[in-house]
Amino acid sequence: MSSPNIQFEKIPSSIRKPGVYLEFNTRMAVRNLPGNRQTNLVIAQKLAAGTVDPLVLTNVFSDVEAAESFGYGSQVHRMVMKMLKANPYANISVVALSDAVGSSAATWPLTITGTPTSAGAFSVNLNDDTIQIGVSSTDTPTTVAAAIVAAIAAKPELPFTASNVAGVVTLAAKNKGLVANEFKVSTSGAVPGLTATVGALVAGTIDPDITPALTAAFLGGHTQLITAYTDTSNMTALRNHLDNVGNYAEKRWALGFTASNGSLANATTFSASLNHGWINNVWCRNTKTCRMELAAAYASTIAATEDPALPFNDVEVKGVAVPDVADRPSRTEQESALYNGVTPLTVGPGERVQIVRAITTYTLNPAGVPDIALLDITTPRTMMYVAKVFVEDRARRYARAKISSRLMDDMRDTGIVLMRQLEELEIIEAVTDNLPQYIIERDTQDPNRINERIPVDVVNGLHILAERFDLLL
Repeated sequence: MSSPNIQFEKIPSSIRKPGVYLEFNTRMAVRNLPGNRQTNLVIAQKLAAGTVDPLVLTNVFSDVEAAESFGYGSQVHRMVMKMLKANPYANISVVALSDAVGSSAATWPLTITGTPTSAGAFSVNLNDDTIQIGVSSTDTPTTVAAAIVAAIAAKPELPFTASNVAGVVTLAAKNKGLVANEFKVSTSGAVPGLTATVGALVAGTIDPDITPALTAAFLGGHTQLITAYTDTSNMTALRNHLDNVGNYAEKRWALGFTASNGSLANATTFSASLNHGWINNVWCRNTKTCRMELAAAYASTIAATEDPALPFNDVEVKGVAVPDVADRPSRTEQESALYNGVTPLTVGPGERVQIVRAITTYTLNPAGVPDIALLDITTPRTMMYVAKVFVEDRARRYARAKISSRLMDDMRDTGIVLMRQLEELEIIEAVTDNLPQYIIERDTQDPNRINERIPVDVVNGLHILAERFDLLL
């Protein structure tokens, strides 16, 4: 207190006994920018066989651990599998839900009829998994159906169970609810004399409410949140959660991820219902990968890149089933998706599913006017990181500071250093040009408050390169 340039936190100025006294100050030790580790939170259903109770925030490090903790073939298990396929080093946490009370599971009848005239084989396609069934000329519909049940049971990671009654296989989703209603069940191949027919879906009912899971994970600090559900009430809960964890007091910003695998019209309608700068809707038409797994694979791909300003054009999303040629989006459809808050996936060289351009669902401001402020996913990612840089620095340096002109000068100097470091990493730009807009001032109503305005000129991704060739003769 008695030294104008040195502030002691522990050594009082009233000491009279002779001696050498010291304290250690670590507030100035960190001079580099913090890392940008991405942490994923999965909210989906478990099975009763899982060892982890519902609504318990749990870190998961492998698909086997996910299977044992939440049940083989559960929604959680399937989503974690896809995330690790897309990014083997993904940091994943889970808050699992039980099936909703009163819910029912989606089911599909698969009827085997006829008598095989020769040996052969056919396939049962369950989303993007396929099981092959060998048939001998002496098999009956009942024995073939039994073989199907056995083949499915031999793959516990499948999200289906199967039972057989006199040649009719009943396939059922392991988790109850609406999510499985968009699962794809079909057969392919043929055995002479034998017919395998998939009947109409008997729809599952009632998804659980994700609100308790969001509450359980509220303090988790996850940067990405992926949920299995797309219904209006759960999407509203997700949107509210992202607003709450990212508000001025909580400062735990996160992105939400969902997916569409049907028509472009349905995808754009879904994005329009969200219209949120922190929610992403990825679209891959008629891929056999179900929506929850598509969202998980895409989110894990995004999390693999820690540089918040680096765009995702042409980045492969591993683990997504390649759609048929007829289902791949045309250039016009891709443009339409990108104007309507939908991130389209396409198929690149080597039959790899790739991101066209990663965008958010935000397209209109509150007045209904088109707004590109948060178009690219890199913009909220950059804003989140720059905010993290300043919040951590200010909390570390000025936790016990006294307001003075000298303090404010120091804050401005350190703020400029932070912006220069961010500029060096090509996260923000034009720092010198924007310095007149960088303001630190005392609050006019609260004498204990300083207000800081920080210009964040984000570095934009290179998405369009236009060239003109002039012919010279």
